[in-house]
Amino acid sequence: MADHVLELPIVREDEDNICLPLVINVVSRYWNEEIPIDETKEIAKMYPKVKGTIMMEGIELAEKHGFKSYIYRGSLQDLQKRIDQGLPPIVILPGIQETVQHATVISGYDDSTNRVLTYFPEPDKIGAITYKQFNELWKQDDNITMLIVPNDMSKVVEKDQLVFTQSNRLCFVAEKLHLRGKYEESVSTLLKAKEIDPQNPRPWSQLGTLHNEKNNDEAINCYLQAIKLNSKYYLAYRGLGNYYLKKKDYASAEKYYSQAIAINQFRFGPIYKNRAIARIELGDKKGAVEDFGKYLERCPNAPDKSDLLEIIRQLS
Repeated sequence: MADHVLELPIVREDEDNICLPLVINVVSRYWNEEIPIDETKEIAKMYPKVKGTIMMEGIELAEKHGFKSYIYRGSLQDLQKRIDQGLPPIVILPGIQETVQHATVISGYDDSTNRVLTYFPEPDKIGAITYKQFNELWKQDDNITMLIVPNDMSKVVEKDQLVFTQSNRLCFVAEKLHLRGKYEESVSTLLKAKEIDPQNPRPWSQLGTLHNEKNNDEAINCYLQAIKLNSKYYLAYRGLGNYYLKKKDYASAEKYYSQAIAINQFRFGPIYKNRAIARIELGDKKGAVEDFGKYLERCPNAPDKSDLLEIIRQLS
């Protein structure tokens, strides 16, 4: 197994920064490049209300410090190849509790146990996921893979044909623009992305989210196209659930929330609260009680916990 494991530096979780995600910090330090945290402070001022991290800001910071980046649809075979090349890949996987998705660094693989090894920010610790489970989880975000390598190593990556590199990068740029409040620029960037790669579900799903934000019915077509291109694209099902809940079409909201949950019942606890609301409107008190309970199990520190416990008591 040792031949297929990279020695990655330990970066403390409290070093995670809105404009310098921990995963990018890990990879840059792996290449012996320290990105000054001071550079992130001015950028962070543009995101006063944003929680979490903005991946594109971290990528652009890395590029300022001599790195080349690639964002593409990967495969298990590709990840194994990158590990054997000494290139630590970053992947997007489903989140838990109140986090809808998260990025992690792949530190290795073990063919003897059929497991992918993931970075853990503590000494002598790694995560391990079976190949089967990893592929099922990864598929939900369309196998997004990021490589960040020194400029002088870019030829190692560019000799391979990577899928959706241009359109995926534009999707990350669009996300950044949206978080800066530049709605129209974000939409135009995503339209360009889907023109470049119409078979990529990501720009379709993100367009659906932007249209949904403005109560535009075009959101439906965008989400459905994303699902057509990737039947496991969780965020598109959840987006349709949110769209129909706002429209007070509770049967459709319940349908799409249920389809998202069928893909991954542990991902993003608040989806259960939303489905509970739809079920109350549909007269399904038992189902609503179960969903509120699942929401509180997954989000034990929810700010509305006491209110929901009272609602559960009244419905029971």
